[in-house]
Amino acid sequence: MKKLLIGALLASFALSVIAPLAWVVLSSFKGSSEIWTSTWALPSQLRLDNYTAAWREAGIGRAFFNSLWVCLGTLVILIPIGAMAAYVFAKYPFRGSKALFGGFLGGLMFPHFLVIVPLYFLLDGMGMVDTKSGLILVYVAYSLAFTVFVLTAFFQALPGELMEAAMIDGCGHARTFCKVMFPLAKPGLVVVGIFNAIGLWNEFGLALVLMPGAENRTLPLGIYDLAQVQHYQADWGALFAGLVIVMLPVLAVYWAFRERIHDTMLAGALKG
Repeated sequence: MKKLLIGALLASFALSVIAPLAWVVLSSFKGSSEIWTSTWALPSQLRLDNYTAAWREAGIGRAFFNSLWVCLGTLVILIPIGAMAAYVFAKYPFRGSKALFGGFLGGLMFPHFLVIVPLYFLLDGMGMVDTKSGLILVYVAYSLAFTVFVLTAFFQALPGELMEAAMIDGCGHARTFCKVMFPLAKPGLVVVGIFNAIGLWNEFGLALVLMPGAENRTLPLGIYDLAQVQHYQADWGALFAGLVIVMLPVLAVYWAFRERIHDTMLAGALKG
């Protein structure tokens, strides 16, 4: 009876996730009137022009590449900086390190909307408002607390004997980190990179304030603009096509690294 109940709960949860996703995908191939008259039916014909309208006419294509550039640029800067900071916290404790690490933990609980106004004026003074480089720097600062928090636990789990052996062989501290410890933390780096990428891909509030122009707007802002337009044009097929374009990269990344994510989370649970 217990197994049956658990199975029913898991099936209900899976259905609550799959059903909306399937509805969005089906609707992206339908015309506006068909979406509401035949909600769960298969499309009478595949309206691929919905994707063309979303990608070209609504500017989702430009927003897609803006988001891709911002996410990749953020991760390229964030991962090395976060890994170095986490490595020091894990392997080289110093006076005040616990307080400093506590400051990073406090950053996880600090809502970014409290600093968004002074942040805007700071970037404006630097001439970086409405630029991808300015948004990248903000995202690096915004994501650093989570990155350091997670990677510190991974570096703490690595045996200190490896550091000692590397130093006996003539490696300095920097080379030990780059050649030995950083590669060994690859599972944690992958997981942190994926979770940060998903969060940055979907981030809306900071981008809304810091990217007021149309040229550099990211994908969440592009979907927001598309939704506002569709309220008047009633081209719901293009709107659902835009939503599919947003979801596909996230689903693809998770599917590609699903085993690594599961193994890493399981290892973390067993260590805990």
